[in-house]
Amino acid sequence: MTMQNTPLLMSRILGRGAALDPNEEVVTLQATGTHRQTLKTTWDRANQVAAALHDHGIQVGDRVASFMWNNYRHLELYQAVPSMGAVLHTLNIRLSPTDLEYIINHAKSRVIFADEDLLPLLEPLFGKIPSVELLIICRHGEGGESTFGNCVDYEDFISAQPLVFAWPEIDEHSPMGLCYTSGTTGKPKGVMYTHRSTYLHTMAQAMTDSMGLSALDSLCGIVPMFHAMGWGLPFTASMLGAKQVMPHKYMAPDRLLQLIVDEEVTISAGVPTIWQGIRLLLEADTQHKYDISQLQRLTCGGSAPPVSMMRWYWEKHGVEMIQGWGMTETNPLGTLSRKVAKRSHLRLTEDQQFDNIAKAGLPIPGLELEIFDENWQPLPHDGESVGELLIRGPWIAAEYYNDPQPEKFHNGWLVTGDVAKIDAEQYLIIADRSKDLIKSGGEWISSVDLENHIVALPGVVQAAVVAQPHPKWDERPVALVILAAGANITRDLIIDHCGAIFAKWQLPDDVIFVQQIPLTSTGKIDKKTIRANLEAEHYQLPDIRRA
Repeated sequence: MTMQNTPLLMSRILGRGAALDPNEEVVTLQATGTHRQTLKTTWDRANQVAAALHDHGIQVGDRVASFMWNNYRHLELYQAVPSMGAVLHTLNIRLSPTDLEYIINHAKSRVIFADEDLLPLLEPLFGKIPSVELLIICRHGEGGESTFGNCVDYEDFISAQPLVFAWPEIDEHSPMGLCYTSGTTGKPKGVMYTHRSTYLHTMAQAMTDSMGLSALDSLCGIVPMFHAMGWGLPFTASMLGAKQVMPHKYMAPDRLLQLIVDEEVTISAGVPTIWQGIRLLLEADTQHKYDISQLQRLTCGGSAPPVSMMRWYWEKHGVEMIQGWGMTETNPLGTLSRKVAKRSHLRLTEDQQFDNIAKAGLPIPGLELEIFDENWQPLPHDGESVGELLIRGPWIAAEYYNDPQPEKFHNGWLVTGDVAKIDAEQYLIIADRSKDLIKSGGEWISSVDLENHIVALPGVVQAAVVAQPHPKWDERPVALVILAAGANITRDLIIDHCGAIFAKWQLPDDVIFVQQIPLTSTGKIDKKTIRANLEAEHYQLPDIRRA
């Protein structure tokens, strides 16, 4: 061995920014004004969190859950929990109590940190999550109490602890983060990230040809920190020493846009619906009160942004929209599409450049993409051949946490469930999503789970749930239902039935009662035909306002 074998541990890079630029800020939007603290303070408090958890008995490998918005305390957990060798288990606040109960019990999380206004969402779980021994409440002056037996205030929990904690030397393959899929088919599946995988992802994300994040940036991470570790951005920004700007729970377009202006944000990340809402505000801003001249890049993921919107931001404000593709299983960055991704692209017309960024993008260095036919034979990268998309690399899942799913892995590759093309320039082009999935506002909804629950209602013979396009949420579920003769079942009854176990945003927007549902030659529900029929009938979703 000719080189040092320094383990790739998150504790070695997460405090780097605080050491290099200790006075740079972490800014969190609050009900009135903003909360501000320095990178040095954030790292000191992360040390205190680790010491407090250690005193409580949290050991290497134990799961510590967060049920929180994007804010400075959540960032402290991002730095503290992995660095001390424990596992940060981010809980999706939008999941139903049924899914949350399963996830917490499956992970055996010992501690939950929760923002006070989210406590009512946890209340139905108490008495059903035996592994949880301590609830740590993060107060922001918004109110909220809990009936959980063992609660402590966040500030009280850490206040007496020292500002320096001895980070342990552990194996780089040790787990550091646990994220669960949104239960797209059956129960949610856990993806356990390791120090090595996240360390390498953090380095790759900062590359110029990737997101190009640097210490000079002011980053506003709008993507929730419970979504695939906030796309990894809190880790990368902490390593580099970038300014971090967080919206907490204030996601209204006007609050976000004013935050971007006030904090001179240079790069932000979120789903297309965020950027559509901000675009509407900017278009209506005839008085030019929103100065976004500092904004350079908007990273967009979750679903493909409209090319027209990407062009608008570039032509009106000189802001580059970067489309990304990834999954919880890819830790999460898989591909990125930049306006000019190669030197040869400098010679392209602007129309040709936008043709390229409409694609899902080029693989991040270190990753391999391939498309296969039904016999697992690789297909040509000609931009025409369509196949099953598989991916492999050092931050791609090799298995699910305590949940064998052999059909999702093939000879060292992750089977993504997407159908795609790859062109001669190696751009990924997603041809279609897995047929049973609906993507709404960046969240997956399982049509199969909805169908199974609807059919469980007495009087329902058959149900099919399909996606329908929505101008704000990308897609929304619609249920087609066949009733038994004489059954007295209404649309509202089915919606209420689903609401017993599904979150509000997962419920169908409409229920259509039909006499028959198209089937394929093998007797499966023919969703392609259903969607085609709805389109031919010029079906329109009802106007439903969602919280």
